[in-house]
Amino acid sequence: MRHADLTILVIDENAIRSSIIEEGLREAGHLKVTVIHEVNGVARIIETLKPDVIIIDLENPNRDMMEHLFQLTRTVSRPIAMFVDRSDTASIEAAVDAGVSAYIVDGLRKERVKPILDMAVSRFNAFSRLQRELADAKSALEDRKVVERAKGIVMKMRGLSEEEAFALLRQTAMNEKKKIAEIAQSVVTAAGLLT
Repeated sequence: MRHADLTILVIDENAIRSSIIEEGLREAGHLKVTVIHEVNGVARIIETLKPDVIIIDLENPNRDMMEHLFQLTRTVSRPIAMFVDRSDTASIEAAVDAGVSAYIVDGLRKERVKPILDMAVSRFNAFSRLQRELADAKSALEDRKVVERAKGIVMKMRGLSEEEAFALLRQTAMNEKKKIAEIAQSVVTAAGLLT
C-alpha cells in the first residue's frame, strides 16, 4: 500500500494541535486524513472509517482518558502513534502494553509527524510479524505432539515400528489430501473414544 493511500484518523481535542498534525501529514503527501475532536464514541468511528493508522494527541491527559484510550487501543489492531505533553513511566508502560506503536512525549512538531507515523507503522508491522511467527511456531509444536501421540497409538494397535506407523499416517494423509497433523488428530480422537 502506498503511503498516500493510508487512511489516517487523528484524535485530538485541541484544534490548534490537530492542525499541526494535519499539516504535517498533508505536506508528507497523506490525503485521507480525518480529524475528530471528541474522544467519546471513537470506537464507532474507527469501525466505520477503518483507518490504517491512528494518531492520538493529548495535551493534558488525565488518568481516566488515558485508560479509556488504552482500552480502545488494546482492541484495535492498527499502528497507533500517541503524542502527549508530559508523561510518567507508568503511563509509558501502559501505552506499550496497550499496543501503542509510538509514544512521543513533548514532541509535537509538524516536521516530526511523518517520521513518527512511519516509525509507528514499521514497528507495528514488525510486532505483527513476530506475533504471527510465534503463533506458527506454537501450532507447529502442537502438531508435532499430536503426530507423536498418534504414532504411539498406531504402533500399539497395529504392532508397527515407529517408521511404519509414521509412513502409514503419511500415506493416509496423502490419500485423503489432508495434513498429517489432521489425520493424527483423528487417530488421537478416535483412540480416546475407543479406550
